[in-house]
Amino acid sequence: MSEAWPEGVARHVLARTDSTNAEALRLAPGLSGPAWIMAREQTAARGRRGRGWAMPAGNFAGTLVLRPQGGALAAAQLSFVAALALYDALTDACGPAVRLAIKWPNDVLLNGGKVAGILLESAGSGGAVQSVAVGIGVNLAAAPDVSAVEPQAVTPVSVKGETGHAVPPEDFLDLLAVAFARWQAQFETFGFAPIRNAWLARAARLGEPIIARTGGSEHHGIFEGVDDSGSLVLKTAAGRQVIPAADVYFGG
Repeated sequence: MSEAWPEGVARHVLARTDSTNAEALRLAPGLSGPAWIMAREQTAARGRRGRGWAMPAGNFAGTLVLRPQGGALAAAQLSFVAALALYDALTDACGPAVRLAIKWPNDVLLNGGKVAGILLESAGSGGAVQSVAVGIGVNLAAAPDVSAVEPQAVTPVSVKGETGHAVPPEDFLDLLAVAFARWQAQFETFGFAPIRNAWLARAARLGEPIIARTGGSEHHGIFEGVDDSGSLVLKTAAGRQVIPAADVYFGG
């Protein structure tokens, strides 16, 4: 690795914890600055909407906990920073020929399969966001069993299975922390616009048909991009729709 660990960022590597996000939010009140928490084993890992997150041995589970600049929207936009950092870290780990894409709102794809996911959780009071846990899981060594994946979801894949590269989780943490610090500096200096543009340049299925499911509703349309807040923009038969939160599936 040519770049050093980010200055002022703590690094905690645990043998085992329930969830790196839960551990991060427990530690947050006593932290003097941002910190990465990585665990070699998680006993109660979770994904978005309370779903379980399988973690075979050798995979990466880590969380960056920090006090965000700005309000709740800026905190939520850290998921785009995380996706770009993941993209760069995976490129560094696997080589420039690797085929990666980012799937709205929180996944990174390798050769069309899901290799990584992001889960943001926050803590605060009185409507203020005091700390954010940016949780990241990466299938470095093995992918979860396909039977555990919901119908129509993207098939999970692993770095080892797709590329043959064996990447130790602690080595990946070093790559990810450097990449995150680089994109976070851009975000804090220039705002969301350059992050949005960089994200769109790496987006999966941009300009193609997708399905967005939110609650009991299902929206079919062309993925036009994301707006200035990070919401999904969908061109449908009923007109342009802006969707702030949904699960996205590929199809017509």
